[in-house]
Formats: sequence, C-alpha cells, structure tokens
Amino acid sequence: MSLQEFVQSIVDRLHATGNVKTVFGDPIEAKGRMIIPVAKVAYGFGGGAGGSKKSDSENDRSGQGLGGGIVVRPAGVLEIRDDTTEFIRFGENKKLIGVLFLGLLLGAWLASRSSKS
Repeated sequence: MSLQEFVQSIVDRLHATGNVKTVFGDPIEAKGRMIIPVAKVAYGFGGGAGGSKKSDSENDRSGQGLGGGIVVRPAGVLEIRDDTTEFIRFGENKKLIGVLFLGLLLGAWLASRSSKS
C-alpha cells in the first residue's frame, strides 16, 4: 500500500465516523418541530521523516511518523417548525467570557509593563 493510499484510508475512516449523526444521533421530531443537531468538525494531520548517518561504523538512523485526529464539537441545533426555521447556538456565553478574560489579562500585562518603564 502506498503512502497516498494509506493516508486516504485514514481520511475515509475519519470521515465515516466523524460526523454529526455519529456523535449526536438522529434528528428528533417532537410537538410538530424537527430538531437537527449541528456540529463543528475539524480534522488535523501531520507527518515527518528523518535520517542521519554519523559514520560508516555506526548504524544508520531513520524514522518516519504520521498522525491524524478529529474533533467534533456541538455548535447548536436547527429547530424547524411549519412556518419558520431557527438556528440556536450553544456556548456563546462561554466564548464571550473567555474573550473578556483574555482582554483583562492582556490589559494587566500591558499595565505592568508600562509601570516598569
């Protein structure tokens, strides 16, 4: 199996398992509404190879590596009714709190630097 075929087989497996339906299940129908889960899916891959030969008397050293991963996070739900469709986000308050906290830390750091000058 070539490297390209190997990588493609990994991508195919991740694609088959890393989707909203696999993680969150099927859409739900209740009280005249259809609820469809929505997720953010991110893939990451990396690889490397190397080698060295210090002298004729030492063994050749070489190595190869390949890795990949997937992250699936809930983003929200689509709520479909007879007359409207609405997207309801998850976690917006957490993002806002995180940004405010980072801003506070950056402000404190800048203030400490300017007071030392």
